[in-house]
Amino acid sequence: MTPAMSLSDKLPHYARLMRIDKPIGTLLLLWPTLWALWIAAEGWPPLHILAIFVVGTFLMRSAGCVINDYADRDFDGHVERTRNRPLATGAVSPGEALALAAVLSAAAFVLVLPLNTLTILLSVPALLLAGSYPFTKRFFAIPQAYLGIAFGFGIPMAFAAVTGTVPATGWLMLLANIFWAVAYDTEYAMVDRPDDLRIGIKTSAITFGRHDVLAVMLCYAAAFALLAVVGMLAGLGFAWYLGLVVACAIAGYHYTLIRARDRAACFKAFRHNNWVGGAIFAGLFIDLLLRA
Repeated sequence: MTPAMSLSDKLPHYARLMRIDKPIGTLLLLWPTLWALWIAAEGWPPLHILAIFVVGTFLMRSAGCVINDYADRDFDGHVERTRNRPLATGAVSPGEALALAAVLSAAAFVLVLPLNTLTILLSVPALLLAGSYPFTKRFFAIPQAYLGIAFGFGIPMAFAAVTGTVPATGWLMLLANIFWAVAYDTEYAMVDRPDDLRIGIKTSAITFGRHDVLAVMLCYAAAFALLAVVGMLAGLGFAWYLGLVVACAIAGYHYTLIRARDRAACFKAFRHNNWVGGAIFAGLFIDLLLRA
């Protein structure tokens, strides 16, 4: 009989469940939040607000990963890329996963309590979105769009924290983030498409079918076009648009990776979206720095 593992033995498995070893998800969640903070503050946001959102992003992404693996615990063992996840192997029990997700979510909620009332109120749907997304893969044809809302809800929260309101610009940025998320997460879903078809999970890669590559590129185009409008509404200058041009060039490179639908290349394209978010933020940062 295998002896029960101690807490210290469990910690590495909890860390893997939270994807601490794979920060790409945190970065894809963080970049849009940073765009919103800098636009709302017209430069550096208050440091305490910046710290709250950076730490909160990490906590909520970690909680989302735990809930995702809990929701997929009966499927992950049948998927090549996920068969060794802690819940799939039994290294962590479902009850432990739920407890871990609850602790992470509670910690994230406590973080926002020093902020204004609107930000606290917006944190409730943010938590519900993060917790419910994994289950949308059962019935939504394009759950990646729901992910875009969940991953982008830091945008209205950032505007609320800095300005006390959420302007039209903030909601337009959220819409842009939805299109960006559909683009990059479809690339991700293209990696698992054969396994997802076999086990019956719905993804945008399956829904788009043979038009998947075209759909990804159109979503990139829509996201960047909306961000260009955001730049006009916010009165941003040349550097912002230069950042968008660089992001467009990166998306063009992604086309060369995904057009053959090779699993490894599609996964590389997904991970490479960190540079898309970083290029846009760099353009914004430089633009606002030059205006200071």
